Amino acid sequence: MPFATWELPEASARWCLERAGLVPGELDAVAYSYDPSLLAPPGSGPGADVSAGDWEPLRTLYAERAPLFLRTALPGIDPGCVRFVAHHVAHAASAALAAPYPTSSVLVLDGRGETASHLAGRSHGGDLEVLAAQQLPHSLGLLYEEVTEHLGFRRSSDEYKVMAMASYGEPLFLEELRRLVRPTEDGGFRVEPIEWAAFVKRRLGDEDWTCDHANLAASVQIRLEEVVLDLARWLHARTGDRHLTMAGGVALNCVANSRLAAEGPFDHVWVQPAAGDAGTALGGALFVAGRLGEPVAPMPGAALGREWTDDELEAWLATAALVYERPADIATAVAEVLAADGIVAWFQGRSEYGPRALGHRSLLADPRHLGNLRRLNEVKGREQFRPVAPMVPAERAADIFEGGPLPSPYMLFVHRVRPGWSERIPAVVHVDGTARAQTVDRHDEPLVHRLLEEFGRRTGVPVLVNTSLNTAGRPMVDDPRDALECFGSAPVDALALGPFLVRRARPGG
Repeated sequence: MPFATWELPEASARWCLERAGLVPGELDAVAYSYDPSLLAPPGSGPGADVSAGDWEPLRTLYAERAPLFLRTALPGIDPGCVRFVAHHVAHAASAALAAPYPTSSVLVLDGRGETASHLAGRSHGGDLEVLAAQQLPHSLGLLYEEVTEHLGFRRSSDEYKVMAMASYGEPLFLEELRRLVRPTEDGGFRVEPIEWAAFVKRRLGDEDWTCDHANLAASVQIRLEEVVLDLARWLHARTGDRHLTMAGGVALNCVANSRLAAEGPFDHVWVQPAAGDAGTALGGALFVAGRLGEPVAPMPGAALGREWTDDELEAWLATAALVYERPADIATAVAEVLAADGIVAWFQGRSEYGPRALGHRSLLADPRHLGNLRRLNEVKGREQFRPVAPMVPAERAADIFEGGPLPSPYMLFVHRVRPGWSERIPAVVHVDGTARAQTVDRHDEPLVHRLLEEFGRRTGVPVLVNTSLNTAGRPMVDDPRDALECFGSAPVDALALGPFLVRRARPGG
């Protein structure tokens, strides 16, 4: 059983145990993806003057006492079964051991682990060889967090907004950033202290952004891409591998991933769909299981969360006293709503693992109308400069998109929209002419694939807008109650809850 680094997800743990038919005392091991023994005493050791805040010693103390907290959360468990796994080792395992390759080079980049911000290594037969690790205070993840905060967004949360804003700017500050952020010959990098106000005045969260803010975002984004490319080249020179697997928060930067795939030395780049810290729970579990001699297999997909039976979903609808129908085929019924330019909340199967909506907890719309970008951003209560993503049948993806790895089932790369298609699907084309496409395989996702086919049959366009089913400041919908609350509060036209369809009542209807 895995746990993440800072808090115990008690409800999730109970659900996992219940689903597996286990009680806490039957667990052989609990992986905790943070090793407090690696931390130097306060005031000593590499990076001791840098932390994620004044609470860093508290986090370490929390990790040390996690076995005792676990005993309270899950009565009957043996606290001695907790195995501490170094943070970046857990990240690396979440990529290399979950990927469909027996051998791969591994690159981990994030804000910080215990004392480092980066790991470069090689995985073969379940064993991880660490080839380089960048010690704090130097960190590409913290660099991106800092500029995120300076640009008026929440650090450790809104970094993807900086990536989106970058497309509106020019990299006017790139040369200065190349001096301040540079790779080293040992496979690491250096990040000098940066006074961001020397580039542009700090934006407060309620202020409008300017071209100068976009220029800074563009400069940092491109410098990040360049350094990631240099790190990958150093790693490939030592391993010669064809495959690169990646994790860590920086690996969620789909623009950098795409440049690495296009210009880097590896034939294939595979990014774990929950590449942020949530993924270290999976990585820690895989790593410990392997050490205990358990067989470890590649992850089958990202749909690893909770699901409900049709009867359970219908009971929720009855409790909510909603008028609903059960069409012969939910895909056909929803395709009709979408082709008529409706917005649909789509709740199907098991929820996704990671930050991307991949067709299980999604808001869907027609990509043919540019106004749907604004509509969806208004529904979700978010900034209008942020793009929404397309989903497309895997077999049609190359007809519409180019310049990025295909297939792309986890929406972790960007692709250029082919000439002739930008005008047909304007709602999903970003200002730079790219789209973060998700490809849908007929065998892996038959329901979503059929929905795309049915929409394409009605419109001639086998593409749908897909964004996460949530509103601003709230996590992605997980359970039926969340879905019903979101539907009740957001201006969407229909809710597809499993096989059931709820239509928005029209005024006077």
